[in-house]
Amino acid sequence: MHQLNQFYIDGQWVAPAPGAQTMEIVNPATEAVIGTLSLGTEEDVQRAVAAARKAFADWSLTDREERLALLRRVQELYQARQGDIAQAIHEEIGAPQWLASGHQAPLGLYSLQAAISALKEIEFSKQIGNTEVVSEAIGVAALLTPWNWPAGTLVAKVAFALAAGCTVVLKPSEFAPLDARVFAEILHEAGVPTGVFNMVYGAGPVVGAALARHPEVDVISLTGSTRAGVEVSTAAAKTVKRVLLELGGKSPNVILDDADLPAAVKDGVINVMINSGQTCVAPTRMLVPRALQEQVKAIAAAVVAAMPVGDPTISGNKVGAMANRTQFEKVQQMIAIGIEEGGQLVAGGVGLPEGVTQGYFVRPTVFADISNDATIAREEIFGPVLTIIPYDSEEEAIAIANDSPYGLAAYVWSDNPRRARRVAGCLRAGTVRINGAVTDPRAPFGGYKQSGNGRELGVYGLHEYLELKSIAL
Repeated sequence: MHQLNQFYIDGQWVAPAPGAQTMEIVNPATEAVIGTLSLGTEEDVQRAVAAARKAFADWSLTDREERLALLRRVQELYQARQGDIAQAIHEEIGAPQWLASGHQAPLGLYSLQAAISALKEIEFSKQIGNTEVVSEAIGVAALLTPWNWPAGTLVAKVAFALAAGCTVVLKPSEFAPLDARVFAEILHEAGVPTGVFNMVYGAGPVVGAALARHPEVDVISLTGSTRAGVEVSTAAAKTVKRVLLELGGKSPNVILDDADLPAAVKDGVINVMINSGQTCVAPTRMLVPRALQEQVKAIAAAVVAAMPVGDPTISGNKVGAMANRTQFEKVQQMIAIGIEEGGQLVAGGVGLPEGVTQGYFVRPTVFADISNDATIAREEIFGPVLTIIPYDSEEEAIAIANDSPYGLAAYVWSDNPRRARRVAGCLRAGTVRINGAVTDPRAPFGGYKQSGNGRELGVYGLHEYLELKSIAL
């Protein structure tokens, strides 16, 4: 049993303030209680922020080489404990072993390397005429991270904030506390100076809200739902702090009539179903030429049939559990709404997958012949649910793709590179992937519209934790 009853504040593991509540840590694949977690209070936040503020004076004055040396030590220790990170993710969110070990845990390493590369590349000083423009650490960074890709997200936020010279208070998701504990141990062993990194477990409406409104927090970065982003922004507005948001998505996958149809559909289906659909950039709206819709449905059904769902310890199972009961119930409700709205069920449906009797597992589900006005085409489901939407022209496809309150990612498939690039340029999204390409981790990541503000990764992401000062000589 995991007993996570301490927070990391001012360089040591400390007990929560009196009156802290606890919650059970549940393995979503078995519904078994595997531990308990202490939830922080505003008093814990005050202690953590005070430690970060005190440490900022010295840490912000460290030079590039000192920060690089620390990040390289963290990278080395992370690599040594990557197996522990993977096991933690496997237990806390029900991810299959192959996914936790082969994709989830390694994402933290990629994030560390991206931070190291950005820190090596960035210019902290530039001369413009008689004026020196200096980039300086903004201050104390509050980092709120999600449960869906926990290690990659929290490592990226922490690494880039530290690289900029900021001090940190991390609030990991209460549904993914195990990997956060391992990472905090890694930072401690790496020799992060006292107070530079702090971690408080807790619920968003308590710890997250206290960090958002705290006057000594200079920047807050959240990866989460659009609803949570609005709440954080509202709370942060009173102290006029910088707010960085990576929020929801309903990404379009525009398959043009000259695309390699089997490859495009297979890639699209897999990218929705992987991680049980709990991926913010998942291409959940597949836009296809109306004349090809029957072929697309057949291919999609075959791909889903080849993705077994169930016990994440069994290597043959491709789709694991939803991260928690609340998310499981939401996805089941959304599938039911899709059926009620007249969507043609190509695969999946409500209820547990065949042969599964326990755990928060959802049947990978594909709807076809759905209008972009349907609830399941407009709202982020965050589950293994794909909607196939037909279109009659390229112009209509672009219009449908952009007809969304979100703009996090988009996908384009075509055998004509120029055509694909032209269509990509018309899509209102922060990231566009053509023909299955994966973006370079040094490139910026973030969204348009209600998908958020600011960017992560690369030099662009590092700049988000810096302030500009002009010094006239």
